[in-house]
Amino acid sequence: MAYTTIDKPTDYFNTVIYTGTGATQSITVGFQPDLVWGKSRSGSGYHHNLVDSVRGNTKYLESDRTNAENTLTDAVTSFTSDGFTLGADAGDREFNENNNSMVAWNWLAGNGTASNSNGSITSTVSANTTSGFSIVSYTGTGSNATVGHGLGSTPKMVICKNRSSGSVGWSSWHTGIGDGNNYILLNTTQSTLTASNIWNSTIPTSSVISVGSHPSTNESGSNMIAYCFAEKKGYSKFGSYTGNGNADGTFVYTGFSPSFYMIKRTDTTGAWIIKDNLRPGYNVNGSYLVANDSIAEATGSGNLATDELSNGFKIRGTSSALNTSGGTYIYYAVAESPFTTSTGIPTTAR
Repeated sequence: MAYTTIDKPTDYFNTVIYTGTGATQSITVGFQPDLVWGKSRSGSGYHHNLVDSVRGNTKYLESDRTNAENTLTDAVTSFTSDGFTLGADAGDREFNENNNSMVAWNWLAGNGTASNSNGSITSTVSANTTSGFSIVSYTGTGSNATVGHGLGSTPKMVICKNRSSGSVGWSSWHTGIGDGNNYILLNTTQSTLTASNIWNSTIPTSSVISVGSHPSTNESGSNMIAYCFAEKKGYSKFGSYTGNGNADGTFVYTGFSPSFYMIKRTDTTGAWIIKDNLRPGYNVNGSYLVANDSIAEATGSGNLATDELSNGFKIRGTSSALNTSGGTYIYYAVAESPFTTSTGIPTTAR
């Protein structure tokens, strides 16, 4: 059996770096993205913006705030066959501020939607069963329910936001935080939290996610969005590790050379650290952005340094956000290239 069925991960996920112009421009991704997560690397106060094809290219959510969905017509103006187009972005200028260095992380889902009735709530889903990623839209009922996700395999991570409300955060579940009584907020530094009414005390299955009565996942009459991620060998990995408090830090085996990875401390407070293989593009990698904060990209920070290797990543810093001795951390990683392709060709470290 082949090690992986995805020899070219950049057909399903790709990071792009570009410079804002404050005028119309086209950004090449390499495929038609269904989720674009964009962030200005320059200057503080520029929020993380998430746009997807299910909600529509003019609808924005911000991972670092609880704000309800916003509409901007001149930012991401369209999804194209190989990327997306930008307008002048004259309002918030979060995607296209003139002379700002920008990064966009891009995921392919289904390039189309389907109605899903696997759960007690009928959902609208764009799903890619090969790469294990789906976008799920549904209307909350306010009572315990299930929602179909369309993946055909069990999600290892679910990120959910109430689009209609600005008073609740991004309730999320990750396989590394335990059972369905636990959740973690993408928009804060808080540790793992416990409540039975977020996921109805139930972990996802191969067909549905479960939601309780909490407004962050199932407010009656509210529009909800969930991003669901299943693990695919050689392409994506979800897990946890324990810090050792040493600059010769923990090695995390993923089975591929990572192109993107997000790390969060869960036993106490800690930021959601985002790294990728383009910022700065070499080891040791001291560059990072923070999913729960609008701060500019930090560069050359040895305390939060990592190495991207052929089969995983290694912690090189001693920051509590990545590597306190005995600290518990969860991660989500996507491949640049698998450790071994379907034809047996190995990947080398950079």
